[in-house]
Amino acid sequence: MIEEAAMNDAMFDLLIKALVDGDQAEAASETAKLLKAGVERKRIITRGIEAAMARLDAKCTLEQFNLLEIMLCGRAVMGVLKELYPPEAPAPETKGTVVLATLEGDVHDLGKNIFKMILTAKGYRVVDCGKDCPLERLIDTALKEAALVVGVSGLITTILPLVCRVRSEMIERGLGSIKVLAGGAALKQATPAALNVDHVAQTAFDGLHFVEKIAGAGP
Repeated sequence: MIEEAAMNDAMFDLLIKALVDGDQAEAASETAKLLKAGVERKRIITRGIEAAMARLDAKCTLEQFNLLEIMLCGRAVMGVLKELYPPEAPAPETKGTVVLATLEGDVHDLGKNIFKMILTAKGYRVVDCGKDCPLERLIDTALKEAALVVGVSGLITTILPLVCRVRSEMIERGLGSIKVLAGGAALKQATPAALNVDHVAQTAFDGLHFVEKIAGAGP
């Protein structure tokens, strides 16, 4: 039993390293080995994926990271999740639904896509409305999907007036209980009050921490 636990620990270490390194093929391979060894999917997520994300989070806090590093890790995480939950497998339980969009007039979505990968890795269901998204479509989606949080991303300042309208128009539709999160280069210079949102994320992990608090899954 002790030898089996030590073997599993070693495999988890290899999985975490592969994820942090952004090696999707190696991460998927180590996941397959863990499954073959009888390790539960949930444990692979908590002991492997979440441990890797915590390491990236720490690097992000210390500003010892780059966007490419996070993107590669995110893709590796997606590879692991596909290994854990192939199309024929039951979908995993989620902590809640987050609806994301880059609003109309802005066609940049790199930051949004990174945030989407991080949220998915942490167990959230993400509905992505894409880039250049009309405000009405974003709100329709939030209503349809029973969103916990709506996240808007922006890289250019011309969308600031549109961001400011998100909460008021959601209230008009009876969606005032849904929290609004903003992020991206053009938005993180402003305060939540100035943008009429609940939180302005300085980084993708800062946004994750906000969502975790709303979901009751974080400190």
